[in-house]
Amino acid sequence: MKKVGIIITDPEDWTARALTEAARKKGFSPFVLDLRAAEVSMNSATGESVAKKSTAVFKVGDTELCDLDAIIVRDAGAGAFEGVSFRFDILRELETEGIPVVNSPEAIRNAANKYHASYLLAKAGLPVPETVAVQSVDAALKVLSRFEDAVIKPVFGYKGKDIARVENGKVRFSDRKVETSSLETTLSKLLEERGVLYIQEFIENPGRDIRAFVVGGTAIGAIYRKAASGSWVNNLSQGGNADRCVLTEEQKEIAEKAALAAGTTFAGVDIIEGLTDKPGKEINVHPSQTEGKPKILEVNGTPSGKGIFDAWGINPAEYIIEYIENIF
Repeated sequence: MKKVGIIITDPEDWTARALTEAARKKGFSPFVLDLRAAEVSMNSATGESVAKKSTAVFKVGDTELCDLDAIIVRDAGAGAFEGVSFRFDILRELETEGIPVVNSPEAIRNAANKYHASYLLAKAGLPVPETVAVQSVDAALKVLSRFEDAVIKPVFGYKGKDIARVENGKVRFSDRKVETSSLETTLSKLLEERGVLYIQEFIENPGRDIRAFVVGGTAIGAIYRKAASGSWVNNLSQGGNADRCVLTEEQKEIAEKAALAAGTTFAGVDIIEGLTDKPGKEINVHPSQTEGKPKILEVNGTPSGKGIFDAWGINPAEYIIEYIENIF
């Protein structure tokens, strides 16, 4: 029986449980593992022993990770830089030991780094909001003056947290708090915390975005994520609501290409539609906002499958496990 490691941090997470159940149904032996409990010991094996076994032993509890036939990463865990880096190094090293890791650590890093993901998407010729990364308050003020309405996101943010919207010099955070400090003071504080300001033009939209789920290069379904009353952030974790979405051919194509550009096997691709009619905005709309054309906001390399399951009954975990099955 093939052994599949499922990397999680929350054993009650819907997607973690769905992956475990789907693996069992396919006849795999699933091992639910938290890499925050991983230990690695190394030796300096030489000669014939090098060809026979790894020079490192990777363990979580009693499970030796090199005994696994494949690994699926649901969540490697956040936290201090060195701890996160250590866990990703483990995944990279397991890849070099010949164990398929899905998504690969490189793909997860590509997607998690919003700045680098934007670069990869733009390089692939995919439509993205105009994005500028700067390292000074003066440069940020110039960008914000040109955009008029913009968002500042943490480069390594998640679940819609700590996003600031800057409209006509006023700052609102994704937790709905209105910043009372001056714009310059707020930018200085964010720059001190982050070291870089990742700024995107705000795309006028119908109060929703699209989360498309892609597995193995194919979009298997999508949902609309609608912002809660009084909010401008559509993330379900920020109180947004999910509704069924049928992708247009254009949306389906760019979602699949975005997943490919990031190097992901499975991904949640977030798309903003843009408005075809912007009353009162006709003169001031930024020229990069091609009316009605979808743009890719980001790619999530460790997405939850709960939203699309609740809306459609589509279980992404089954598709992911089927992909793993086809590797062997």
